[in-house]
Amino acid sequence: MLTDTLAIDFGTSNSAAAIPVQDGVRRIPIESGAETLPTAVFFPANKGQMQIGAAATEMMISGEPGRYMRALKSVLGLPLMHEARPIGGRSRTIADIIAEFLAELRQRAEAETGQRFRRALSGRPVHFHSADPKKDARAEYDLRACYRAAGFEDVTFLAEPEAAAIACSGMGATDGLGLIVDIGGGTSDFSVFRNQGDRPEILGSHGIRLGGTVFDHAISMAHAMPALGLGGQLRREMGAGLLPVPRAPYADLSTWAKIPFLYAPDTRLMVAEMARVAVDQPRMKRLVRVLEFELGHDLAFAVERGKIAANTGEGVAQIAMNFIERGLSEPLDPQRLDATLANYRPMLQEAAAHTLQLAGVEPNEIGRVVLVGGSSLMHFVSDEIEALCPQAEFLQSEAFTAVVDGLALASRNGGHQ
Repeated sequence: MLTDTLAIDFGTSNSAAAIPVQDGVRRIPIESGAETLPTAVFFPANKGQMQIGAAATEMMISGEPGRYMRALKSVLGLPLMHEARPIGGRSRTIADIIAEFLAELRQRAEAETGQRFRRALSGRPVHFHSADPKKDARAEYDLRACYRAAGFEDVTFLAEPEAAAIACSGMGATDGLGLIVDIGGGTSDFSVFRNQGDRPEILGSHGIRLGGTVFDHAISMAHAMPALGLGGQLRREMGAGLLPVPRAPYADLSTWAKIPFLYAPDTRLMVAEMARVAVDQPRMKRLVRVLEFELGHDLAFAVERGKIAANTGEGVAQIAMNFIERGLSEPLDPQRLDATLANYRPMLQEAAAHTLQLAGVEPNEIGRVVLVGGSSLMHFVSDEIEALCPQAEFLQSEAFTAVVDGLALASRNGGHQ
């Protein structure tokens, strides 16, 4: 069937596009052989063409000179979104970069399908910013403007867990109540639904700004950054006594969206001065090396790999940092991982419980829980939801494509504003 609406799941970590077809959904391979692509961009230092997805990540890993950026969605609604900086040979804002990413995604989808997409049905979290309605509204305004700059004439939005409910409503029991638990890179979203014909009835939705990038930040600060000097002390230039090492550069180095901006000359100079007066100079010199050779994203990927290994129990659970210094690594076994993320457990359960309250549903009425999003694979997520809904059957959806599938199905019926 022909359509001029492209369903897009623009995610913090991964993105996907799809259209409805006669017998369901067609996921469009935006990059060869893959139904999703990393939400990442790379601008070559030689002012060459911007690369997106796996190609962007491969260029960064190979050591190609240039600027790599990821987790762009997390900046929506924030002042950083519109701060112009020299990137890829000219002054760009993150809004410009998101628009370029979406334009490339649209062009590839049109080339793959031979169709012209004038409209977009986009997923969005229930709340971009759960504690600030003004920032939340600004974030949707920002994203709408990016879609329009990318060449879409009309943009509508559907909450991501509601889209997932459309895709997953047939899983498990055909009647009764279900709970979507959608834990992505930037947000945790929940929807209570009941099957009703071709489209589920949404009884309540809620979300918080908590996801995989937050988990990565906590793990990095607790286990990787101390090896680079965090928690150490600095000698005073004048007078007796010691000063604590500032946390700010480490916090930025542990935040995907802020890593590229640490490579400025003034930051490098500040860190070099810190290393000169550090009590533990070898550790601080590792931080100097990370900034000098722009290894921030290598470190972020190492933390992410360590998290996955500790969660799955596959491979050696550690944060391997031999690219900074030969033999450098920090252990990250399941026990350490669980302790590091313990504070997020009650936040997830409280958010899910609040969703049930909004829906007017008791926890023991939930017959099935459908897990969506890459970070829903974290064991502590299912542990907390199981404790809340002990009668429910737990089902694992297509973690990375349930949202885009639901968006494509919804676009057949005109989507949702």
